[in-house]
Amino acid sequence: MSDDKIAVELTERTVVGKGLATLRAEGNVPAVIHDHGKPSAHVMGDHLKLTKAYSKAGKHHPVELKVDGKERLALIKDVDFDPTKHQMRHIVFQAIKQNEAVEADIPVVFKQDVEIPAERASLLVLKQLDHIQVKALPRDLPDELVVDPSTLTEVGDHLTVGDIKAPAGVTFVTPPESSLAVVEMPKDQIAEADASAASLAEDAGAPDEAETEAVPAAEPEAGGAPKESEAPANPEKK
Repeated sequence: MSDDKIAVELTERTVVGKGLATLRAEGNVPAVIHDHGKPSAHVMGDHLKLTKAYSKAGKHHPVELKVDGKERLALIKDVDFDPTKHQMRHIVFQAIKQNEAVEADIPVVFKQDVEIPAERASLLVLKQLDHIQVKALPRDLPDELVVDPSTLTEVGDHLTVGDIKAPAGVTFVTPPESSLAVVEMPKDQIAEADASAASLAEDAGAPDEAETEAVPAAEPEAGGAPKESEAPANPEKK
């Protein structure tokens, strides 16, 4: 984890339900702090400050909350955004302790300045996980996990959680066999390959031109023996 401290000032709120619309119109964001089975604290904070805090902390960096003069350490567990305006509408914090391990979602990124052979070959590299869940003390939570994509060469090549080395003090909760990225053939290349295969199959199944010529019926040989139906009709008398 980086040494950057992220702090946010919050105030308690009594506004709930329909009254939240007015609260948001005034530039505030309603929030809730959960704390290990204790009653949840209903709070609110400045929209711009909370948006900046989330952009820095994500769901993995501890945030120092100051609620009416009292300090608490927490992780951001959930954020709700307006689907049209893309503005933060609600945020959920989970209170944590410095000496207790917590679970968090850590971003997974490709190692920078590393060429991916599959992309150089015009193949498609699909990233299947953007985050993986880990368990660690708050001070040991990494800001990101880096994976080396240079082994992605051919269609079918893939990277899994097991390909990432866990930092000191960090345990991966996401199963090691979980896929991070896989190499696939682009759709246009698949269509071209299918068309080519169909053309080859059609060519292989077409009869040869020489085999399609009509074969003339065989004529009886001259002087040949008469057929059974042409045998003499009068048998020899005794």
